[in-house]
Amino acid sequence: MPFYQQLGDIPNKRHVQFRKKDGSLYREQVFGTAGFVGITSILYHYNNPTMVKEVLGSVDVRPKIAVECNLHSRKLEGFNVVPGKDYLDSRVPIMFNSDLTIELASPPKIEDEVFYKNSDQAETIFVHHGSGVLETMFGNLVFGKGDYLVIPKGIIYRFKFNSDDNRLFIVASTAPVFTPKRYRNNFGQLLENSPYCERDFRTPSELVVHEALGDYLVKIKKNGLIHDYIYAAHPFDVVGWDGFLFPYAFNIKDFEPITGRIHLPPPTHQTFEAAGFVICSFVPRLYDYHPDSIPAPYNHSNIDSDELLYYVDGDFMSRVGVKPGQLTLHPAGIVHGPHPGTIEQSIGKKETPETAVMVDTFKPLHLTQQALDLEYPDYYKSWVKK
Repeated sequence: MPFYQQLGDIPNKRHVQFRKKDGSLYREQVFGTAGFVGITSILYHYNNPTMVKEVLGSVDVRPKIAVECNLHSRKLEGFNVVPGKDYLDSRVPIMFNSDLTIELASPPKIEDEVFYKNSDQAETIFVHHGSGVLETMFGNLVFGKGDYLVIPKGIIYRFKFNSDDNRLFIVASTAPVFTPKRYRNNFGQLLENSPYCERDFRTPSELVVHEALGDYLVKIKKNGLIHDYIYAAHPFDVVGWDGFLFPYAFNIKDFEPITGRIHLPPPTHQTFEAAGFVICSFVPRLYDYHPDSIPAPYNHSNIDSDELLYYVDGDFMSRVGVKPGQLTLHPAGIVHGPHPGTIEQSIGKKETPETAVMVDTFKPLHLTQQALDLEYPDYYKSWVKK
């Protein structure tokens, strides 16, 4: 996220001596992307973060293609994903391409001492149900229902959930995730006409410094494999940091919808962007106010993108028979639009209570067998009047 943050104790200059009370040095780490020309943060560790004690085995977690050339509109029951034994085991890949992986998860509440680092992908985790603390090398970030948790590539983290009722929708991206360029000025500040501002973003607020040495298991994802590393230093031994690269939270309720006299297209709802896809937030809002407006969207052809919708809350007005936790996929190359009768039903209505997250990709999405196991197979026929 391109704005400056600072937390904890740091020296007055970069790359200078920064000493503990006993006179020994804290260990500086420059954390960044794109070599040394991208955005970075600098962290100061109590211990040396490079102390690898042991390298254990690796597990292949690359998603496998069940449907490659998908031209079916599909509907999935996301809440049928069952909890695994822990957070990582609960993550179920359902769709992917070379730019991103879409996963669902229902992780249990478990006091897990295992740490995770995704060195392949930045992660945007939407919390449909659940609350707790996201513990990271940058400090603790309290989260709750409706939060997007944006975790840049390479950050070590773990979840502390408050209960077992957790539902996550995860977008893991090979490229960094940012706010759309059109929302920012030349200096990176969010503009007055942006649907949110920097005040809406929550960054880590508490550093809990673990000084003791020991055996700490960090599961590192790289090239589609999860590698088990034992480190001597606790990953969360950072006494201070500053910079422009860090995890943050943004709640979907803080997205301020943009409305107009006639129906506005999906980019109006865009929240994040990355190379190869965008993420949009549909939130409760007033409908169009032209006297002859049709609030329901028009039929449209996804010639260049697959459209995936994750339904969060309310009655999605252009769909019949969708519930929270379900997903619909409308692939590139075919026309889709409102279900029969919903256009007429929308006329005259003043507002909608719907909440949904949409991911539009610019390369076709492959489906996994896990996705097919969640599918309503006849959804593609649902535009035919009975």
